[in-house]
Amino acid sequence: MDAVEELLSIGAFARRARLSQKALRLYDRQGVLRPDRVDPATGYRYYREGRLDEARLIVLLRGLDMPLATIAEVLALPGPEAAEAVARYWEGVERRVAGQRSLADHLRVQLSGGEGMTDMYEIKQREVPEQLVLTEQRHIRPEELPVWIPRSCDRLIGLAAEYGGVAGAPFVVYHGEVNEDGDGPVEMCVPIDPARAAGLTAPHRTEPAHREAYTRLVKSQVEYPQILSAYDAVFRWLGAGGLTAGDAPREVYFADWSLIGPADEACDIAVPVV
Repeated sequence: MDAVEELLSIGAFARRARLSQKALRLYDRQGVLRPDRVDPATGYRYYREGRLDEARLIVLLRGLDMPLATIAEVLALPGPEAAEAVARYWEGVERRVAGQRSLADHLRVQLSGGEGMTDMYEIKQREVPEQLVLTEQRHIRPEELPVWIPRSCDRLIGLAAEYGGVAGAPFVVYHGEVNEDGDGPVEMCVPIDPARAAGLTAPHRTEPAHREAYTRLVKSQVEYPQILSAYDAVFRWLGAGGLTAGDAPREVYFADWSLIGPADEACDIAVPVV
C-alpha cells in the first residue's frame, strides 16, 4: 500500500502531464509510456512523479505529428542522439511538405488549364558550347528515374575520373516520353575534357553547341509529376515566341544533390531551340 501511495494515479498523472487518460492507455498499449505499476486486482495504472518530464516530452513530439513508433525510438536514445533523431525526422517532414507544396502548385496549374504557369517559372536563354560526354542509355519508367539517375550519374562520374574528371554539369536527355505510356529512352550524360580523352573507349558522343531555353527548379520541384509543369512552361514559352525545339529536352543537374535542401536550386529544365 505504501508503494501505491508514492505513485500518482492515472488521473492525477494525466492532469499534471497535460494528457488524457485515453492517451495514456494508448501509450501503454503502444509501449511508449508504460505505467510503473498496474494494480492486479483493479487494473488501475500508477506512475512515478519523475515520469512527468517523459510524458511532457511525448506531448511535444506529438505536436510535430511524430508517429508513436518513432517517439518510442527517440525516448530510448540518450539526449544528444535523441536530438539528432528529432532533427532527422523534421528534415524528412520539411522534404515531404516541400514536395507536397510543389505538387499542389502543379495540380493548381493543371486544373486551371495552365493559368499562372508563367508566374511560377522564369524562362531564360543561354548558349551551350560543344561538349564531349560519356553516356549511358536506358528505357525506363517514371518511378525508376529517382534511383537510376543518381546511380547512372555516379557510374559515369567514376569513369570520368580516368579522363581528367567531370568538365561540366551532368545532364539527362529524354529522347522519348517517360510516363505511364512511354519508357524513353533516357540518356545520362557527363561532360569530360576532350583534351584529356585520349584512348577513350567508353560509350560517348559529342553534344553539339546550341542555344537553349531553360527554367531553374529548386530540389522540391524535381519530382514526378510536378516537374512536368516546368516542361510545359518551357514549351509554352517557345510556342509564344515562335521558337521550335531543336533537340530533345533535358534536365541539367548542377548541384550536389546530397548537400542541398528542398528550397535550394538544383536543376534546370532545358530545351535546345532553333
